[in-house]
Amino acid sequence: MDIAAPSTVAPIDESKFRDPLTTAKGEARASVSLKTLNTLWINTGTLCNLTCVNCYIESSPTNDRLVYITTDEVRAYLDEIAADGLDTEEIGYTGGEPFMNPDVIAMIDEAVSQGFKVLVLTNAMKPMLNKRDALKQIQDRFGDALSLRISIDHFTQEGHEHIRGQNTWPPMIEGLRWLGENGFDIAIAGRTCWDESEEQARTGYREFFASESIPVDADSPAKLVLFPEMDVDVDVPEITTSCWNILDVSPDAMMCASSRMIVKRKGADSPVVVPCTLLPYDPSFEMGSTLADAPDTVHLNHPHCAKFCVLGGASCSPD
Repeated sequence: MDIAAPSTVAPIDESKFRDPLTTAKGEARASVSLKTLNTLWINTGTLCNLTCVNCYIESSPTNDRLVYITTDEVRAYLDEIAADGLDTEEIGYTGGEPFMNPDVIAMIDEAVSQGFKVLVLTNAMKPMLNKRDALKQIQDRFGDALSLRISIDHFTQEGHEHIRGQNTWPPMIEGLRWLGENGFDIAIAGRTCWDESEEQARTGYREFFASESIPVDADSPAKLVLFPEMDVDVDVPEITTSCWNILDVSPDAMMCASSRMIVKRKGADSPVVVPCTLLPYDPSFEMGSTLADAPDTVHLNHPHCAKFCVLGGASCSPD
């Protein structure tokens, strides 16, 4: 098949996404209320062993805008969940590449030991494999309470390396095989920037999984998550209160209705809460230093809210 980069589209209208309450046309901007904190995401830091094309968080070997969070800082939020009786079921670790954080094993262990399900987003390369023994010990103790979602941008080496760079396919395959051979609960994150339908994509991944004996159901949206592309420079409609009925979409299905993320900014004394995994940098979305401080309502005043969540129908949480 032909592999194509994302097509060129109109640039973002700079009059949009200015006011949290109204759109550029003066209409009431849509908002989402937190129904229950089902998933708490922890950004482990933006450093990564790769520099991928169009990475929404711009992770790289040099980007430390979000610094490594520590086990003690994570424990404070887990303790807050317990003290306040929140209905949180899952702790998600994202980056950057989480396995570059020196505390990642301790942070995973802390969460599963407290009875949470844990999801780690990883590229399954050397940083993960360097910690394979400790990771296997956690899996031996807690089984499928620990899940890992592996980023595989296309089911072909050519496509994957178009995004992640040359020679990134073989080490990913090594990590993926190790996880499969050792019985880990795994899912895959793909991208939809290719000139192919969802059916074609799922067929391609299904054949790839079979060739590598990887136990992932390509037909399951939770096990093979195909994410829409995000680019803040590309024009996208603003979401108004009337859009819910027009699009037949519920605000309760949005990621910020059931999750929050913890980030620690470079130079900051302590971590802060933000609405979701997509908005780590924008200070206007900062929600305070504790979960109790964080407001329940999020105004959809960012292109990612429209492109990724409302129009793309995507979520980082596996439900």
